[in-house]
Amino acid sequence: MERAPDKPLFFRRALRKRCPQCGEGALFRSFARLHETCASCGLRYRRESGSQTGAMYFCAAVTELFAAALALGMYFLTDWSTPVALSVGTVLVLGFSYLFLPVSMAFWTAVEYSTDVSNGETWVKPRP
Repeated sequence: MERAPDKPLFFRRALRKRCPQCGEGALFRSFARLHETCASCGLRYRRESGSQTGAMYFCAAVTELFAAALALGMYFLTDWSTPVALSVGTVLVLGFSYLFLPVSMAFWTAVEYSTDVSNGETWVKPRP
């Protein structure tokens, strides 16, 4: 009897910026630039055009939640003027969005891989 794939393992590997299939190869060649394939197992990270569109939406949604929490925090916890709050908030939100992008891309790579495993794609070969 075949063991069910460990989907949380795929996400842990990807969030450590490693290949979700084998856990060995690096996901990124530089900041927020995915390798085409895993150097260890050959998994193609981007098999089709637009494969990272979900990462963009995920990053935008999380950034909006961060911005809302920041705005509420600044409103209730500071007595800053509107121009100061907007200036500080803009810098923090843009910085957060920039730094969160690779996390979002790694997460989305794991989502796509996990979906392919669930769909029984013949080319996926999950490794423990």
